Amino acid sequence: MTPEHFFELFLKELEQHEEMHRYYKFLGKPSSFHFRKNYFLERLRYIAAHINNPAKAVWDCGSGYGTTGLFLAMNGIKVHGTTLEFYFESVNERYGYWNQFGNANLFTCSYENLFDAPPPAESYDCIIVQDTLHHLEPIDDALGIFHKALKKEGNIIAIEENGSNIIQNIKLYKYRGNKRIIKHWDEKLQKDILIGNENIRSLKEWNHLMTNNHFEVDKKSIQYVRYFLPYRYKNTDPETLLKMENEIQQKSKLRKEYLFFGLNFKANKK
Repeated sequence: MTPEHFFELFLKELEQHEEMHRYYKFLGKPSSFHFRKNYFLERLRYIAAHINNPAKAVWDCGSGYGTTGLFLAMNGIKVHGTTLEFYFESVNERYGYWNQFGNANLFTCSYENLFDAPPPAESYDCIIVQDTLHHLEPIDDALGIFHKALKKEGNIIAIEENGSNIIQNIKLYKYRGNKRIIKHWDEKLQKDILIGNENIRSLKEWNHLMTNNHFEVDKKSIQYVRYFLPYRYKNTDPETLLKMENEIQQKSKLRKEYLFFGLNFKANKK
């Protein structure tokens, strides 16, 4: 199933699940629909390009509502997701819908703290961390668990916010100042856990952390996404804007590093 076909079916599913509307805002303001759609699809295309072998075992760490896991399941790939989100139990409501189009049961998920229940050694070929890596603390301990859980030629697929983005850094500083790591009381686990407080990082910082924890960022895998703000979508075709964003990445190192919102990369186990 292509990302585009999955997205069409996903929109129909959203109409049936009102509680998901606050997270996936596609059914909100029509003026921001294509802005959000482009970002969603670019990230899903990135995952599809790097995870396409049904023989591989995949762990989606921070699986949330399970959308990425369900997409991969529609393509015959077995995925186990772990999450600490309060809406975890609502994921079960999605299987009935997606089993109409494929084997949704290839995606399983559980409520687990990474540090309490690390996977067995060499149990996964790939680990997805989508909007999650910047929440994991202590980060070095988390990367150590990932390294142990991956097989010899395994890798991390990171879908992140770009910690060098000037606008996002200003917004986050107003929101949390320099308080980048906080304690959070987990009702289900009945204990405090450390989390990164929107602790986004630049590619340079991720490179440093990955190297120190025996990973190597694949330079060819690096992708920046979402350059144009919503107002640009009013009078311009969304596909044209995507092409323009790709051209900007090739031509301007400064705009790529400091003005793109999203950052995707693959880190291979060494």
